[in-house]
Amino acid sequence: MTQSRLALISGASRGIGAAVAKTLFDAGWTVSLGMRNPTLPAWAEAAPDRVHLFAYDATDANSANRWAAEVTGQFGRIDAVVANAGITIPKTPIEISDAEMAQLLEVNVQAPRRLAAACWEALGQSGRGRIILLGSLSGKRVKSARSGSYSVSKFAAVGLAHALRHAGFDQGIRATAVCPGFVATDMAMSLTDRATEAMTQPEDLARVINMLIDLPNEASVAEFCVNCQLEESF
Repeated sequence: MTQSRLALISGASRGIGAAVAKTLFDAGWTVSLGMRNPTLPAWAEAAPDRVHLFAYDATDANSANRWAAEVTGQFGRIDAVVANAGITIPKTPIEISDAEMAQLLEVNVQAPRRLAAACWEALGQSGRGRIILLGSLSGKRVKSARSGSYSVSKFAAVGLAHALRHAGFDQGIRATAVCPGFVATDMAMSLTDRATEAMTQPEDLARVINMLIDLPNEASVAEFCVNCQLEESF
């Protein structure tokens, strides 16, 4: 059993997930990186024993159970889950097809739910298990017509975080919906012409997530909103 705390991070190959993985690793965590094509990051080469790679597929209903079983079998613990993997389909709820809407809900809602469920027992045994769901400010308000379908899925993801917080509170499990606006990732840059330096940086969001999972049980945060611009409300 590893002595350092262990976090599972989905969507860890790039963007927010990659930044979270490096930040936690640098803070002393053992990290299990869920990637479609697992590759050891360069920053992990100094201590590869604290990095575990898993070929995670958010659309595979059995992937989360296999991942959790492999990690607990090898390391004996899971202390945090960062459910970061997500997709967007920029269509209104009228334009989107049933198959596309099902895909949004599968990746953005069902996959993090399955990941939390697969890790639930280990998170409870930790006594201070942490779940971070990457929501979005699109899970707090609908910004535009073409972001509407994505917003439906992210409203559900934020609701899931609250549901998990209630389900695990007595076991010391704390769940937080982290809701950023535009973050300088490939996904965001495909949706806006805003300069990357004017967006929230993945590394800064990773610092927020590191802070949230490091807080004691008595400082539970249900939602944490981060934005690069001023808005009327969200």
